[in-house]
Amino acid sequence: MWTTDSAETTALSRSAAQAPAFGQILGCDLPHIGAPDRVLLRGLALIASRSIVSIEGLQHILPARDPFILAANHSTMHESVLVPSMLFLHRGGKRIHFLADWNYRLVPGIGLIYRRAGVVTVLRKPARPPALNFLKGLYKHFPAPRHDARDHLVAGRSIGIFPEGQVNEDSQNLLRGRHGAARLSLETGVPVVPMGIRFPEAEAGRRTRSKSVMELVIGAPMAPEKVAEARASLSEVRAWHATIMGEIARLSNMIWTDGASRGR
Repeated sequence: MWTTDSAETTALSRSAAQAPAFGQILGCDLPHIGAPDRVLLRGLALIASRSIVSIEGLQHILPARDPFILAANHSTMHESVLVPSMLFLHRGGKRIHFLADWNYRLVPGIGLIYRRAGVVTVLRKPARPPALNFLKGLYKHFPAPRHDARDHLVAGRSIGIFPEGQVNEDSQNLLRGRHGAARLSLETGVPVVPMGIRFPEAEAGRRTRSKSVMELVIGAPMAPEKVAEARASLSEVRAWHATIMGEIARLSNMIWTDGASRGR
């Protein structure tokens, strides 16, 4: 039920791997959002087009493919805004509800973008700097991210997750990652769409620079072999997580091992 072929192939999505040009961004149709959000999205996409130089596999994330769980590596802070903006543009403005840390909502401008993008807020981490932790209480009324994400999927809306759970500047090795994407997929039957974010200018053994140019490589949807009747077992989750991370590693030209650091 989750693999219907797309009937919404737009001029943008039909284009080759090259990122959209200025005129395409300003002229493309955005039927899924209102006028104010169109202005915001076009502006963000213009900024993103300076960093994202190519995209492959757009057919896997068109609206007719909803719902899915987009899972990608996370090497720079800028990805949290630039990558979703470019993907939304190619989906005619239809959102993918990304999970993101609560403290980004404190950044002027970013908070507005996150609200308009329907971001699923994660409260796990402390603020940076710690002096801002008292503001965490402002978001205590938000639903638990796992429940919020699951509700989106059940309602037919797609979500986006960076399974590493934090920015990882290692240009060669992925973090072990967290199991949220795998568990949600197993317990809802929704496929995972893996995506690799490549940094063609990155040097082996050096940290990925925050303003490095990016190439997005989107893989084919991966559906779990079976849907858990209730809560998926830890062994099932670990095995599916390993499959997901292995595919992200392949698409991003990076390395993943089960013994990798989990991060903070």
